Amino acid sequence: MEIDINKALRHAGINEEALNIKEISGGSISKAYTVETKTNKYFVKWHEEAPTDFFRQESLGLQFLEEAEALNVPTVYGWDKKFIVMEFINGQKTATTEEELGHGIAALHSCKGSVFGLEEDNFIGELPQINAWDESWIPFLRDKRLLPQIELARSLGRLSKSRAKYAYYILDHLEKWVPDHDNAVKLHGDLWNGNWLADSSGHPYFIDPAVWYGDFEFELAFTYLFGGFSDTIYAAYNECNPIDKLFEERKPLYQLYYLFVHLNIFGESYGSAVDKILSRYAK
Repeated sequence: MEIDINKALRHAGINEEALNIKEISGGSISKAYTVETKTNKYFVKWHEEAPTDFFRQESLGLQFLEEAEALNVPTVYGWDKKFIVMEFINGQKTATTEEELGHGIAALHSCKGSVFGLEEDNFIGELPQINAWDESWIPFLRDKRLLPQIELARSLGRLSKSRAKYAYYILDHLEKWVPDHDNAVKLHGDLWNGNWLADSSGHPYFIDPAVWYGDFEFELAFTYLFGGFSDTIYAAYNECNPIDKLFEERKPLYQLYYLFVHLNIFGESYGSAVDKILSRYAK
């Protein structure tokens, strides 16, 4: 189906015609374009069959991050069912970018909430992310994060007998490895190395959030899963928010949520990574 970039611009209150439209790669969910008009340059994401509220939730997530005053986010000019129009961010890292990023992530994690979750459900990738409030970390981790993804894996035929045995054992015994607490903080929610950018001055920007109030270690664990975050970033983070030595013992368990998400989206290529973590804790 034809993508009408000018319609998206008009919907966002931009009364200029697109003079140059360039599709760019990198996203696995939406088509992405840089759009130049006479006076400005924009970033447009388009998804013809986006889930209901998909781009609304992206806009709300960026607002959630902006309100933390931790790091910049792109300005959102407008969104609709099939698209979102944003500020175009394009630059390169400088000598201070990674330190600023580490401090910024720590600043985000200093924004406290009263409970875990969020006012509304949103998305992790294209999958629903359940955010119903909970006052304690372990029940939230079990019932709102791990269990929905495990049940989805079962419905997709990706939960073998042994995988199910280990997964449900872990759900029933989370307190063996995870301390329960009520210290909920703001999280980006999908913080891998592809979800931040540097602007023309080298300042880091958050993009593509899946926000909620959660345990900051849960977010840190994901940053380690696919790599790309330097020692400089973690050192800067640790200056502001020291990391518990026992985090290393919990880290793989917290990565399990994101690995189940990838298993459910992309298939069995992530199965061995899931099984490795399950067997570590359940055997």
